[in-house]
Amino acid sequence: MLIKFIAKRENRSWCKERGIRISGVPLGRPPKNVSKEKKKQALQDERIRNCIEGKFGQAKRRFSLSRVMAKLPHTTLTVIAITFLVMNLSTHLSRFFCAFLCLFWKNRHFLAIDITKHYDFASYRQQKLIFDLA
Repeated sequence: MLIKFIAKRENRSWCKERGIRISGVPLGRPPKNVSKEKKKQALQDERIRNCIEGKFGQAKRRFSLSRVMAKLPHTTLTVIAITFLVMNLSTHLSRFFCAFLCLFWKNRHFLAIDITKHYDFASYRQQKLIFDLA
């Protein structure tokens, strides 16, 4: 489990007791030499957190999560849960719609043969144009 926050020593010890790795700035002076493994782990934590933060940003922008007006704690949690439910439904609906369009257009043939059979090109033979300049 990964948690990033600036915490007090009690919070850090609580997380350490439960095996929760804290990604972030450690307390005290920064170390002079950081191992490659720790750098790699920090980079991986950043990548995971970017995905999560991006989803929260999408919820705030597109689904009005930033405008929760509920006053009681349980109604606030309900509004947040419904917002994420709508986000999941929206994702599944767009995937279903894309799959439907792929299956629908797969059975349609938009080739030159289909286009040309609806037009009578024999009636569009080349005609000699005469311009009267007088």
